[in-house]
Amino acid sequence: QVQLVESGGGLVQAGGSLRLSCAASGSIFSINAMGWYRQAPGKQRDLVAGITSGGATNYVDSVKGRFTISRDYVKNTVYLQMNSLKPEDTAVYYCNADMETIRNPLKSYNYWGQGTQVTVSS
Repeated sequence: QVQLVESGGGLVQAGGSLRLSCAASGSIFSINAMGWYRQAPGKQRDLVAGITSGGATNYVDSVKGRFTISRDYVKNTVYLQMNSLKPEDTAVYYCNADMETIRNPLKSYNYWGQGTQVTVSS
């Protein structure tokens, strides 16, 4: 069994910063791409940033230059550094990862974290 556990959300004023963390744990064989998604009330869940196993990154246009995704391959953790936060960044942020387990190392499954709330006040 594997799981993703997020932390680091909270309430911040516009212009402030937060750092989200997502740690993968359990019977992990390997982790491929990891990413952060967000879902605001009444809206669909959208990709914010992604990072491949090789370290290549991609971002939605609205966060480019403000957010940075990174990962620690030893700790099996992905981070999202969020700077210059805006009220429109308010959402539940979800961690996502494609992983193979020790039990089934030849097949990749997609996993989600439980979500962490980020609220940016104006």
